[in-house]
Amino acid sequence: MSGVMPHGLVVDFKHLNVPLVVSGALNRGIATVKEDRKEMLASYGLAYSLMKFFTGPMSDFKSVGLVLINSRRDRLKAVLCMVVAGIIAFVLHILIAHTDLGYYIINKLHHVNDSVGNKTRRAFFYLSLFPVLDAMAWIHSGILLKHKHSLLVGSASISDVVAQIVFVAILLQSNLECVEPLLIPILSLYMGALVRFTIVGLGYYCNVHDNIPDTSSIEIGGDATIRKMLSFWWPLALILATQRISRPVVNLFVSRDLKGSDEATEAVAVLTATYPVGHMPYGWLTELRAVYPAFDKNNPANRRTGGASVTKSHIKRFTLCCFLISLTMCFILFWSPGVSESILVHIIGVDESFAQRCITPLRIFSFFPIPVCLRAHFTGWLMTLKKTFVLAPSSALRIGVLVVSLVVLPYMGVHGGTLGVASLLAGFMGEASMVFIGAACVYRRQKSDKNKELVADGENSSPMREVNPTTELDSIQELGEGEGHRGP
Repeated sequence: MSGVMPHGLVVDFKHLNVPLVVSGALNRGIATVKEDRKEMLASYGLAYSLMKFFTGPMSDFKSVGLVLINSRRDRLKAVLCMVVAGIIAFVLHILIAHTDLGYYIINKLHHVNDSVGNKTRRAFFYLSLFPVLDAMAWIHSGILLKHKHSLLVGSASISDVVAQIVFVAILLQSNLECVEPLLIPILSLYMGALVRFTIVGLGYYCNVHDNIPDTSSIEIGGDATIRKMLSFWWPLALILATQRISRPVVNLFVSRDLKGSDEATEAVAVLTATYPVGHMPYGWLTELRAVYPAFDKNNPANRRTGGASVTKSHIKRFTLCCFLISLTMCFILFWSPGVSESILVHIIGVDESFAQRCITPLRIFSFFPIPVCLRAHFTGWLMTLKKTFVLAPSSALRIGVLVVSLVVLPYMGVHGGTLGVASLLAGFMGEASMVFIGAACVYRRQKSDKNKELVADGENSSPMREVNPTTELDSIQELGEGEGHRGP
């Protein structure tokens, strides 16, 4: 790295490990009701994936904090946006949990039986307050990243995971294990998010609040309006909403493909178990998109704060290094004999026969670092230029490719968890391709505009070069004539 290493990258331990901890906690929480293990796992998987559909777009306000928030007034506007969004998410959770809308979305669309559907809606109701708490943590995480407090953000995410582990251990000693096993991972999830929010909130007030102005100066573009924030945010939110809805869509098609039978419940359980394990080696690559905005000198705030010189070349090398680490981890974990099975049995808590069904889906996850790394790198660059609208088409292509794959692959003999993960990979590849094409178009446009500016400058300077020799010649002639008049 030529002596310079971007230190703004936060390995998002929350997104990397929390689903793994939650899944393991769920299995241990229902250990005493083994006959319902698969039902409970499928129910929690459906509820958690639907909930992530709401929290996903809101969590991307971290990018707003990273790029647009330069003053206390900007922060208040961002917090207001998240409060409104949290209230809307809460209302939708209540409607899905307690009305016929939820029965249609969960029972009918997913072709699950009444027992799984009721448990899913109950878990979804318990998760109704999580989106606003999660969003408040993310907006402050973005502000801290902007001011290079990445270690604090990473520590908060690690503390989130640790808090969940501790509270799982505590709650397992209570009677919740017998009364309502679903509450064990859900309450742990809340406690982890509360710890994370407390750390980043205190971190903001201790390290940033007194060091930023009440309003932004004209030098860095003035105060960001709510309209400007939403214009920057909505393409990222659309993409993340598409990513979050991908899991429910996969669960839906996989379940319907198997006609709502016991095999369908088992397939959804396989997906629920493999998602966190498969996500573990590559999930943190998504945070690479924070590197460009945090260090690239196109960002006025970076020019103002100065600091160590980190070039685009350094960022590219750092990205490549992270990609190779992630790819190596995937192949070691998922292709080495017995490693993935051991993780599933001893951490997730499934039995040996169930773990065998997860091997093929996990091996497909080995190829996810390729599209995820490309997407993160070019997304960060476009965020720095504030051209996030270019990213919007990638969400449509992702969901289109995903649905086509889910429809076509069963005719090729692919079913169950393998169908779900293979379709997800196809969607990822489609999305990454569109992001690359969009970034290439922006780069080409920038290069073309720069060439036009150079040509225009050249044309403007040409007349000056033509006038100067003439002016100098006239001066010499006048001088000569003057000397002639002054001569004898």
